[in-house]
Amino acid sequence: METATLDQARAEAFGNRMLDILNGGAMAIMVSIGHRTGLFDTMSELDYADSHEIAEKAGLNERYVREWLGAMTVGRIIDVDPTGPKYILPQEHAGFLSRKSPSENIAVYAQYIPELGSIQEKIIDCFKNGGGVPYEDFPRFHDVMAEDSGQTVLPALFDHILPLAPGVITALEEGIEVLDIGCGSGRALNKMAERFPNSRFTGYDLSQEAIRRANKEKNDKGLRNIRFEAKDLTYFSEPKRYDLITAFDAVHDQAKPESVLRGVFSSLKDDGIFLMQDIAGSSHVHNNLDHPIAPLLYTVSTLHCMTVSLAQGGDGYGAMWGEEKALELLKRVGFAKVKTSKLAHDLQNNYYVASKN
Repeated sequence: METATLDQARAEAFGNRMLDILNGGAMAIMVSIGHRTGLFDTMSELDYADSHEIAEKAGLNERYVREWLGAMTVGRIIDVDPTGPKYILPQEHAGFLSRKSPSENIAVYAQYIPELGSIQEKIIDCFKNGGGVPYEDFPRFHDVMAEDSGQTVLPALFDHILPLAPGVITALEEGIEVLDIGCGSGRALNKMAERFPNSRFTGYDLSQEAIRRANKEKNDKGLRNIRFEAKDLTYFSEPKRYDLITAFDAVHDQAKPESVLRGVFSSLKDDGIFLMQDIAGSSHVHNNLDHPIAPLLYTVSTLHCMTVSLAQGGDGYGAMWGEEKALELLKRVGFAKVKTSKLAHDLQNNYYVASKN
């Protein structure tokens, strides 16, 4: 048997890539820490400062801040003046790491890495024995998702997302029935209820904790035209009740997405609209080779979206179920017209506007 010749250049290139992956994974954790502790926000307002000044301004322990600064420096995120040493977060970097730039704050997404890593042992058990990891085993996922949607949905909701459905803004102003499925912490729906007092809003989510948070925000705002309920949507149906149903990054997580979409179809009035935000990608892996965040999305899918569905005995489509599958299911459940759009601020998602006629 002839031995294959080793491509030494390819081997070395891959070895270097593996080092980049290890360093990138480490930096993702440190970036998450910088976001959660407010260090990036603090440094975005400082000139060159030493570790004591930065720690004092941030209200943190200096020794930990000093070591974090070391990681940020060698990771080429923070610049250092070695004579101090003193550190600075360049303005060009702060725009992607500070809460002052909420629509481009990539540090928000870095939180997924340590969050998902925390359930690695349970996922490995699933690799061996099947099954899934349920929602309640993810300690901070709703926090991270709320920040995620706070960048992709909330800032664009009234000017870009809702206008994708012609006439919806006017209808909301006049007064209609609205349902948000998989509403999470309810931030988008509460914002809509506040903006459109003549309309009535309902939010359903499987998670009791998410609904608790949604109700707290509702009560804090004093909203009376909205209600939230913890509900398994697998077989829900409220025939011809709603004028508008929305789903923001939620359908692919469901145990049985097709069944949920059938419930959406039956619950819409004949002239109703379904507006669905979901992950932009292909159902075919080879078509995702050039997707800018495909490795992250497949990872989030494996360690969350797919497994929470399988934990309910579901189909386990995962985040990368793809545009082809989404369109197939929307048409299979009865939607006659489906328009797919992308928005400039959101490279992660497609927006589907579906109607019965």
